[in-house]
Formats: sequence, C-alpha cells, structure tokens
Amino acid sequence: MAFDFQRTPNSGAKNSVVKFMLLPVALCLWLACPASAQADKTPAAASAAVSAQADTAAQQAPAIVAVASAETSVQAAPAATPTAAQGLEAAVIDNHPWWYWPVALLFFCFILGVIAVMAGVGGGVLFVPLVSGFFPFHLDFVRGAGLMVALAGALAAGPGLLRRNFANLRLALPVALIASACAIVGAMLGLALPTHIIQMCLGATILGIAVLLLLSKNSVRPVVTKQDAVGMALGMDGVFLEPSTGEVVEWKTHRTLAGLLLFIVIGIMAGMFGLGAGWANVPVLNLLMGAPLKVAVGTSKFLLSITDTSAAWVYLNQGCVIPLMAVPSIVGLMLGSVVGVRLLAKAKPKFIRYMVIGVLFFSGAKALMKGLGW
Repeated sequence: MAFDFQRTPNSGAKNSVVKFMLLPVALCLWLACPASAQADKTPAAASAAVSAQADTAAQQAPAIVAVASAETSVQAAPAATPTAAQGLEAAVIDNHPWWYWPVALLFFCFILGVIAVMAGVGGGVLFVPLVSGFFPFHLDFVRGAGLMVALAGALAAGPGLLRRNFANLRLALPVALIASACAIVGAMLGLALPTHIIQMCLGATILGIAVLLLLSKNSVRPVVTKQDAVGMALGMDGVFLEPSTGEVVEWKTHRTLAGLLLFIVIGIMAGMFGLGAGWANVPVLNLLMGAPLKVAVGTSKFLLSITDTSAAWVYLNQGCVIPLMAVPSIVGLMLGSVVGVRLLAKAKPKFIRYMVIGVLFFSGAKALMKGLGW
C-alpha cells in the first residue's frame, strides 16, 4: 500500500488515524513483555529449585542410608517428584499488583471498542480470542466476561432499534426462543468439556468467522418474491422507514425453516465460546431469510440481549463472571465505541475491516495451536 507523504489539508487527520491504528500492536507487545520475561525467568527459577532440592537430598543421603533400609529408600525416592513439581508450579507467580491487569484490560478493550465500530463487527468476537491469547486469564473467565460485553452492547442498543422498527419482534422472538435454549446447552457443554478441547474449537470457529467476514457480501434489500408457509404462519414481515430517503420499505422472509435450524447451531456456539452471535445472525437473517440489512442488524442486536442473557446465567451460576474482569471490559468497550463513531468519518472502513480479519486469522490460529499444545 502506497502512501502520499505530501502535505495536504487532511494529512494531519489521516496520520493521526494511522498512528491510532498502531496502538493495538504496541499494546499487545507491551502485554506480551511481562509474560515473556516471566517465561525466561521460570526455567532459571525451576532449575535453581531443583538444584537446591538435589543438594538437600545429597546432604540427607547418609542419614537415610544409616537409618532406613534399601527398600525404604527406594520407596522414598519417588516422593521427590511431587516436591519438584510443586517447586515448578511455585516458580510461575505473577508479581504484578492487583490493579495491573484490570487497568491493562480497560485500555485494551478501549482499543477493541474503537476498532469494532469502524470495522462493523461485534466486540465479543474480538474480545474472547484476543484476551485469551494476551492475558493470563482462564478461558472460562474470558468467555463469561465476553458474554457480559456482548450483552451490555445489545442492551444499550435494543430500545432505540425497537423504536425505529429496525428490530422486529415477530422476527426476533421465534429465533430468540430457539437460540436462547441452545445457548444454555452450549454454555453447559462448554464448561463441562476440557479446556484444550474448547480452545481448539474456539480457534477453528474464529478462523471460520474470519473467512465468513472475508467472503460474505450482505444485500441491502434482498428480493423475496413469495413468502414461505412457515414465515407466513409466524408473521415474519413488516415495514420500516428508511431515514436516508424517507421511503417506507416493506419486507418479508423466505427459507424460514432452514434459518431456524441454523439458529440451533448459532445458539450452541454463542453459549459455548462466549462470542455473542452477531457475526452469524446477520448473514442468516439477511442472505438466507431475506430480511433487509438494517432489519437484520437491528434484530441481531436485539437477539443478543436474549441469547447472551440465557448463556450468561450459566456462567454466573458457575462463578465464571468476575467483576474485576467484566467491569473494565464493558467500560473500555463502551468508551471505545463512542470514540470509534467519531473516527469513523476520517478512517477507511475497508482497510480497518481487512485489518480486523487479519487479527482474527492470527488469534484463531494462536488459539488453535494453544489447544493442540504447540
């Protein structure tokens, strides 16, 4: 990509946006430094602990030989192994103060909020893979906080979308009933399975989301010639006012049964990974069922407030939602969204979208390799 470095009236604004886009890279490197330094210190500390245990064992060896028999010494030898393992575990200790990671999470989520708005993706899709990759939090806690992040954004946007008829209750409620029930199943399944299995599935899902964002092309007003029987029985049609043109747009759905079946899978994945489901709701409602793009986006936001609530209760009941993680994440993403809306006029959304897709490919591959133990 070539840049024109000649001075123009908008060069200052463009340079500021480019510099602002480099903040996530710098923040990721800053967060990775303590972990890498700690990883460098761990082998040395572990070897020192093992050496100290070896010296102690050498000093006590004559007493053991003099008092105990050969059989007793053979039986006592394996007992040193758990002690060495405890020494290795004790060597990995986070020496940061308690406020360090919440503050880092606040700034990190602020940047995520800015990028999410300009790229047109939900914050939960970026939150779970990136925070699980760059922060020393267990995946269960990250998924619980990710659901709360997606839920906060949906609850903030829901009332306004309903007032403008961009979120349609007749379209949302049948889908929400299926997705919320399956989200509970997904949350229980995600907490029951081993962490490395969830990590591998999360990595594969993030890679699939990146491919979907790269290839999908939403239609502003899909052509629906005839409504199917299921959509007609459920009353999945409506009208809304297009603010830009003042036109009243009528719409209806088709292929409704296939869409409802897909929301079973979407609900399970939303509860299992804590990603929210906007990345999947919009393509299904828009491309498959034929809802206009604005109705699909608005209904998807409203759906998140129901689907994520169901899954969040499971994580809350299991103690996987920590306020020290959830509060900085929600505040950071909300503040970042406000800044992102103001920067949207100056930035290039297409470039930012591709940058987000690249970040998703990186984080998905990292989660997949972490689950595989590579």
